[in-house]
Order: sequence, then structure tokens, then C-alpha cells
Amino acid sequence: MKIKRYLYTIAMAGVAFGVASCGASGDHPGYEYAPQMYNSVAYEPLSQIKNEDEGSWLSSREDGKGEFFNSNPNNPHGMNMREPVENTVPRTRDGYLPYRLKAFELEKAAELKSPIEATDEVIAEGRVLYTQYCATCHGAGGEGDGKAGEVVGGVANLKGGAYIDLPEGHIFHVIMKGKGRMGAHGSQIPQERIWKIVHYVKQEIQKQ
Repeated sequence: MKIKRYLYTIAMAGVAFGVASCGASGDHPGYEYAPQMYNSVAYEPLSQIKNEDEGSWLSSREDGKGEFFNSNPNNPHGMNMREPVENTVPRTRDGYLPYRLKAFELEKAAELKSPIEATDEVIAEGRVLYTQYCATCHGAGGEGDGKAGEVVGGVANLKGGAYIDLPEGHIFHVIMKGKGRMGAHGSQIPQERIWKIVHYVKQEIQKQ
């Protein structure tokens, strides 16, 4: 009985210490478990802190170096990232250039032509992508009757009115940049996949 009471007292003391250690006051910031998980070191892309003792007063690193030391010994140029080759333009992994048109430049976007041929395979892939990203609002048949579309309201019926005659570049641009209630999806869907969705909408949905 005494042993149980003793263990209980120790446990309660531990809990009390843990709660008290979380408090901060004055110059004492309190204690943190695994502080690097909460306060990650921000790396400067084109410079490094090479002094291994920098931030040693705060460090909890296993290698014994200062908290702010962030030098990359594998990079001889004293940078945490490499500068791109001069006068070059980045491309996506699929070989596409960054999309430069602004959201309001619909007229220019309408002149765009798909770099992907509308083969049966491409349209089949577009059907899958449409189901993943578009059907929730626009509905499986493109009539604006998806479950989320019913809640939001005002979702375009892709089979109706002027939507039938929209150029493929216009549809691509709206998916990329958004328009009205339609949110921008350019950060979520790669350009190649958007063109496949466009082909599916033009070749299947709007011809049903």
C-alpha cells in the first residue's frame, strides 16, 4: 500500500513539474520538447552561416553545432541552392514553360491551341481527371449539377448556351486561373492534364 502511494506521489510530482515547465514568464521562455520541430531553421537560399558555433546557446542538435549553422559542405559556392543558368527559363518536368497569362487575359488565352492531340487515350485520361477534379461541381455530365455545385450555386452548365462555343484555350485558361465562382486549379493540376480535361469536355461532354 505504501509503495503504491509512493509511486502515486512521484507520478503526481512529475505531472506537476511538466505543467509548471510549460509556463513562461519574464526572461524565461519555458521548455520545449524537440524545439527544432517547432522552430525550424530558416535557410537562406543564396548564402550560408558557416560559423559552427552560431546559436550554440540555443542548440539541441545532435551533431553539437550551433542552432543557426546551416552550411552545406557539398556546395563549394557557399549557397544552399544553385542559381539557374544565366538567361534560361525554367520548364516543368513535362517540358512546359511557365504559364504567363494573367487571369483577366481571356482574349489572349482564347487563341491558345492544345499541344496535345485529342486521341482516344488522351480523352480517356481526361475523363478520369474530370471525374477527380471537376465532376464534384459540374456534375458527371457537365450540367452543373454536382453535389458541391448544388451547395455553391451558379456552377456553369458546360452543355448550355455560350459554353458550347468556347475555344479550348479559354477553357484551359479558366481552369488554370479561375473565373467567377470557379477557383484557380493551376497549382493543383499540371498543364498537360488540364489540356486532357479540355479535350474530354470538348470531345465528349459537349457532344453528348
